[in-house]
Amino acid sequence: MKPGRAEQGAPDGKAPVGVKICGITTELALQAACATQADWIGLVFYDRSPRHITPASAQNLLARHQGATPDLVGLFVKPDDRAIEAALDACALDVLQIYDTPERASAIREKFGRPVWLSCPVTTKDDLPRANDVDALVIEPRAPASAANPGGNGLRLDWNVFRDWLAPSPWMLAGGLTPDNVGQAIAESGARFVDVSSGVETAPGQKSASLIRNFVKNARTPYRSPCAPHKN
Repeated sequence: MKPGRAEQGAPDGKAPVGVKICGITTELALQAACATQADWIGLVFYDRSPRHITPASAQNLLARHQGATPDLVGLFVKPDDRAIEAALDACALDVLQIYDTPERASAIREKFGRPVWLSCPVTTKDDLPRANDVDALVIEPRAPASAANPGGNGLRLDWNVFRDWLAPSPWMLAGGLTPDNVGQAIAESGARFVDVSSGVETAPGQKSASLIRNFVKNARTPYRSPCAPHKN
């Protein structure tokens, strides 16, 4: 993963937080993500998701857009090689985000020569990965058994689970993030990369330009606890 694209570094000297807007399906959402200088946009190639986009539709959406785009992340759930090949034929994906076993994610990385992010469902601190053979991890809440999709369910982690965790690679925080809580999530979890989907929607799959703008702004603004004392 790379630092955020914001032009100014954070006051603490760290690189700005990197932001991914996932589940882009419309020109409005794509334009908003580009205008805010998000670092990545996610294209969901999973037909059970309300944010599903076909390779052909993704190709058309990107072709209609004028100007540069953030790096493209293709999201796949237990894909076969043909599904990945179809998406790569249609779009110049920069990253493959995989919901599958670590072994399958590593095999995909080897076969397709693209950076691979492995989605890791977590319930407690014991679920946090201690080793990693791919390029990065996306840490998110474990979906309930009744959920149709492994991610994008609006659930959030207890951010304290990350305390004292020695991450084996770069990682991204996902799950239940919104413009209102992303600053607190970053402060409590220590995340340097964040991923949002349902948290910038007005309905499942319907992205809001204003929510995207506010999310990116708040992710890159140092968080001050409402209980923190003010300095004179």
